Amino acid sequence: MLTLDKFEEASEKVKEVTLETKLVYSEYLSGQSGNKVYLKPENLQYTGAYKVRGAYYKISTLSDEERKKGLITASAGNHAQGVAYAAKCYGVKAVIVMPTTTPLIKVNRTKGYGAEVILHGDVYDEACEYALKLAEEKGYTFVHPFDDPAVATGQGTIAMEIFKELPLVEYILVPIGGGGLATGVSTLAKLLNPKVKVIGVEPAGAACMKASLASGKVTTLPNVNTIADGTAVKTPGSKIFPYLQKNLDDIITVEDHELVVSFLDMVENHKMIVENSGLLTVAALKHLNVKDKRVVSILSGGNMDVITMSSVVQQGLIFRDRIFTVSVLLPDKPGELCKVADTIAKEQGNVVKLEHNQFVTTNRTAQVELRITMESFGTDHKNKIISALERNGYKPKVVQANL
Repeated sequence: MLTLDKFEEASEKVKEVTLETKLVYSEYLSGQSGNKVYLKPENLQYTGAYKVRGAYYKISTLSDEERKKGLITASAGNHAQGVAYAAKCYGVKAVIVMPTTTPLIKVNRTKGYGAEVILHGDVYDEACEYALKLAEEKGYTFVHPFDDPAVATGQGTIAMEIFKELPLVEYILVPIGGGGLATGVSTLAKLLNPKVKVIGVEPAGAACMKASLASGKVTTLPNVNTIADGTAVKTPGSKIFPYLQKNLDDIITVEDHELVVSFLDMVENHKMIVENSGLLTVAALKHLNVKDKRVVSILSGGNMDVITMSSVVQQGLIFRDRIFTVSVLLPDKPGELCKVADTIAKEQGNVVKLEHNQFVTTNRTAQVELRITMESFGTDHKNKIISALERNGYKPKVVQANL
């Protein structure tokens, strides 16, 4: 299935349902990494992710009889929307099994395309097991989210577009969950230019592909724990694994906190919402030990609910010392609060929240605790504010910020 002819066929087919996602040159990320960084913004697709490519192409290869049976799949959200949208285009039934932890926006949008949604299991693997059971019981046609050569071929059309825009691309960074996207992109990239380097990127808390490549066989993790829900997979695909062994040059793993600050980078510098799994390739740029190379980071999706978004923004500001909390002890008498506030104001700190605790000691007249949460311009500014408090006789102690 994964031949140049099939990739060309898929590239024409997916044009029926995809939007043009031209490469975006990132001056900010280029400066940070020392490379020429381009973003492939699949988060701007109609369904909010690249997954519609593989889903639509796969369904196009099915017979009318297979489609009429109804389609079923399991997904953490983006493949769900791809299958639901493709099924709607073909006028057939779609049943989607999603983990109970799936963000609300992905559940609602999948339903919005007319699919029947069933929430089952805590992670993708449990949802998939249940979907396969339903497929057998009810005769549905199962559309695997990643372990299917046709699906991988559809996903690989991204590489075709990258090469058409940037023929001299030297590195492609691709997120990995189960491995379908990485299979398609790496296989086609090597067909077009064997010298190009394709690097897979996984969350450290769900690095099933790294474990599998290290052991030389498909390996199941005992558990996964990551905020990158779209790539929270315990077991990679067995059918596509040989392609990854052959075509993937390396694996980079990133920690969740790196995704948090990458979210801020994308919002502030590119005005784009990218979900945590899509941010893997942005966070990986600092781990890429090369300079002056043409690098493409694939942003796989942008389906993030507002509650998650607000949490990520808050944590990102804390990680970058843009928001911090200090605790100071001061006498419980009139005017002391004003003195502290005046010290902070002179250093251009902006107070967000105050917590005044009179019961930190048994002798409240001697001292009470004041916790001050404030905004700063970053680490240097934060340190200037703390130094000013120290000069004025306070002994500020940095504590965990809590907005």
